[in-house]
Parts: sequence; structure tokens; C-alpha cells
Amino acid sequence: MESEKKRVLSASFNITQQLHAAFSEIKEKFEDHLTSINENTNEIQANYEYLCELDAKMEKINERLDQIQMFLGSHGFEAEEKPVFNIDPLTKSEQEVFLVLYTLDGTKDHITYADVAKRTGLTEELAMGYIDSMIGKGVPINRQHRQHRTLLKLNPYFRTMQTKENILKLDQKTLL
Repeated sequence: MESEKKRVLSASFNITQQLHAAFSEIKEKFEDHLTSINENTNEIQANYEYLCELDAKMEKINERLDQIQMFLGSHGFEAEEKPVFNIDPLTKSEQEVFLVLYTLDGTKDHITYADVAKRTGLTEELAMGYIDSMIGKGVPINRQHRQHRTLLKLNPYFRTMQTKENILKLDQKTLL
């Protein structure tokens, strides 16, 4: 009976030691996790402070720009309003007509529907229809009427912006 008690106490002691070891391991993992959370929190706080500093500097720059703009305005200088182009997507055929307008525009003062038709293989009426459609979609094409002919020219600012930014999102397949 005495040996039975010793065996039970020994088993109980072993279980207690195992539980103690398991809890110590869990505690150690929680402490590591807590340390990681604290480090991340410190990093987030440092980034937030840096962003606040940047925001304050940006605000100062904006104030300075406003002062410069007011100074220039009081001395006869006016800010140039640049147009914003909101253009609906063009069909593949409209893109081809646009490219003809775009490339010929740089070589001549103005071009005609006949020039566009000749370069695209379309009839003048069809070229006219595509150009009207492009104008309806927001492409700024200037038309002048001289000596019973319609002369076409892209808005120069739009032409420059198209070169820089590909406003019409022309794809490589159309360009080939």
C-alpha cells in the first residue's frame, strides 16, 4: 500500500513537472509574441510621427505656393488653366483615323477629310463619320471651313499631352 502511494505520488509529481514545463514553454512563447507586438507598435508609431512631419511640411509648401500665386497675381501674372480631357474609349477604326490625324498634323498646318481617307483607305464620308464620332467622344479636333473645304487640326495642347501621357490609351497593335 505504501508503495502504491509512492507510485501515485511519483506519477503525480511527473505530471506536475510536465505541466509546469508546458506552461513555462507557453509563457515563453507569449513573452516573445508580446515583444514582437511591442516592436511593431513602436515601428508603427515612428512611421506615424514621420508621416505627421511630412504632412506639416506639405502644408507649409502649400501655404508658400499660395503666397507665390497671390504675389504673381498682384503683379499681373495669371495662372494658366490647362484643359482636362475626358475622352470616351475609341474603337479600333477611330484609333486608326486618330493616328492619321496625329501623324499628319505635325507635317501640315491643317489636313482634310480627303487626306485622312487617302491614308486610311476609307471613303471621305466614312472618315468624316469617324471624325465626328471622335469629336462626340471628346477628342478636341478643330475644324475650319475655307474655300468649300473642311480643314482639320488636333488641339495643339491635346496633341502634346497625348504624346506625353497616351490619353487615348492607344494600344501597340493599332500602332503597327
